[in-house]
Amino acid sequence: MLLFDPLLSSDIYRYVWDGRVQAAGINPFRYFPADETLAFLRDGAIFPHINRADTAVTIYPPVAQFFFLLVTRLGENVTVMRLALLGCEAVTVTLIMLLLQRTNRPVTRVVAYLWHPLPLWEIANNGHVDALMVALMMLGLWIALTGRALLGAVVIALSILVKPYVAPALAGIWRPWDLKMPLVVIAVIALCYLPYLSVGWDVLGFLTKGYLTEQGISAGNDLWLLSLWRVVFGEHQGDVVAYVVLAALVLVFKGLSVARRSDRATVCRLADINMLLLVALLLLSPNYPWYFLAITPFVALCGSAPTWVVSIGALLLSEQLDWDFYIPRMVTKSILFGGLLLALAFTALRSRMQRMSDEGLSR
Repeated sequence: MLLFDPLLSSDIYRYVWDGRVQAAGINPFRYFPADETLAFLRDGAIFPHINRADTAVTIYPPVAQFFFLLVTRLGENVTVMRLALLGCEAVTVTLIMLLLQRTNRPVTRVVAYLWHPLPLWEIANNGHVDALMVALMMLGLWIALTGRALLGAVVIALSILVKPYVAPALAGIWRPWDLKMPLVVIAVIALCYLPYLSVGWDVLGFLTKGYLTEQGISAGNDLWLLSLWRVVFGEHQGDVVAYVVLAALVLVFKGLSVARRSDRATVCRLADINMLLLVALLLLSPNYPWYFLAITPFVALCGSAPTWVVSIGALLLSEQLDWDFYIPRMVTKSILFGGLLLALAFTALRSRMQRMSDEGLSR
């Protein structure tokens, strides 16, 4: 995949640009790439490929920015950035193998990840920074599951500051009424944002100034469950707010039930974290396949049908420019998330039948 230019996304050019801007001593959250103030940084290899160059400052949080700065000191090009992200994936693979050993499962299960098409395309070819997020999340889980929960929470907080949608993983290592962990996570987030606060609230970048609207989240158009509701019952004023509140309550309730679970075995905690991330993805309904990289390690660790269905089905969200046909996003999402719901139902049914069988044998 490294032999080809990024085919399905141009995000990696922004990574290189953000690193270059920081190396020049400029806050990447201050200017659009096309701003004349940054004209002296432009070149023919990176700048022409930056998406939203004249409409958006960077959206990427601080830890992603630290990574961009560090990698571009080795080389300001796409190849170096992709190699660095493959290095992150090597960390993920190592941690998968360590966790497989810890759960007494065959280490050869790691091939479920190594041969999976989603990381091949979205890390090796498109070079998405989600590879760093996954590596930090897995490292945090490994540290926490080996008895150092607070340090693990610090590392997972760093992964959240690459891409925030892995935040539900914290519930898998937290115990209710343990106030230290939330306070430590908040402190880590505050400290990492500190170097960029010269721009004030603009440190949130493009997220609050266009991304939520562009991705159909503010209007609710690309939230799959809400879209289905509207197909049946029509659109109503305030339904987006109601959906967001309900989705947040579902995640909080699910997270608390995981945190309160009495069985703290590593296998069960990994399965719970896997399920939390699946629920978060279902509710968030991302438009792009690389968002699903967060659950891909769990195809080897847990091997559940829902994880396989979603991680493979995520490839339906790829948008290749040379396709001769167009599939509406609602259709692809219905296949993807409908498949997830069917897989969840199948798994629940199989588990129930297994319990009934075990009870029958015990009698």
